[in-house]
Amino acid sequence: MADRRLQVFYTVARMLSFTKAADALHMTQPAVTFQVRQLEEYFNTRLFDRTHNRISLTNVGERVFEYAEKIFDHYAEMENAVKELTGDVSGVLVIGASTTIAEYMLPTLLGDFKRKYPKVRIRLKISNTEGIVSMIEDNIIDLGVVEAPVNNKSLVVELCWQDHMVGVVPIDHPFAKNKTVSVHDLFTEPYICREEGSGTREVISEYLETAGISACNLNIVMELGSPEAIKGAVEAGMGVSILSRATVQKELKLGTLKAVKLKPTLQRPFSFVHQKQKFRLRAMDELLIFARQYCSEHPDKAQ
Repeated sequence: MADRRLQVFYTVARMLSFTKAADALHMTQPAVTFQVRQLEEYFNTRLFDRTHNRISLTNVGERVFEYAEKIFDHYAEMENAVKELTGDVSGVLVIGASTTIAEYMLPTLLGDFKRKYPKVRIRLKISNTEGIVSMIEDNIIDLGVVEAPVNNKSLVVELCWQDHMVGVVPIDHPFAKNKTVSVHDLFTEPYICREEGSGTREVISEYLETAGISACNLNIVMELGSPEAIKGAVEAGMGVSILSRATVQKELKLGTLKAVKLKPTLQRPFSFVHQKQKFRLRAMDELLIFARQYCSEHPDKAQ
């Protein structure tokens, strides 16, 4: 309903980037530039200063941005009020999740949610924790689900699950016969880890620091970008690793990997992250309510 030109301008002004705005709006950059120019022609003045590949709002642009923010707040308030009266839950939700969560946690949760609210369309973007937080900050996604602590105090972070981490070793490894393995013993072995920026890697680094182990002393033989790749490398006897127990359930049943409890134990939070918005789509609120209930009813889902 709102003026498309104003929506595009508002997104560019918020991100101060035509490229990021195009990604958030699922438009091409030339289309974003065209919409902004149309609005500038309407007002017969520039709304952005463009210098050295950077943009900033002009004085007029800042005033238009202030009014646009109020307009969209009122629009969201109106839309939510109407949907509450009609009982309608619909719209598009863009969710971001780190690889582990997207592959092993979200499918069941989102499937159940879609059965309850079939009019809601869900788009899922997968990245590591660092990338998900960045997309939330830039308003590219509505909700993120991450596997590491979030340091941005301007974002809302809400714990949903405690994930249990285990040592993962080949079936013929000496540790495979043990019920537990000390972290010091595990890290004397060739180690396969996640890539830089991964929430899993960050959590394990903090775990090592607490245990008094320097990351410089690790025998890292491979850095891989997904749990599936790590499991394949461990199965091939290339080293050991630490993964979420939820990611190795299939391999444990098939007998292709062994999971060993860590000593001391290691858990990490799976958390919902989103902006502190005054008004959100009702679908977003319903998803949060549904997810909270789902997590409370399935406390061992990620174990």
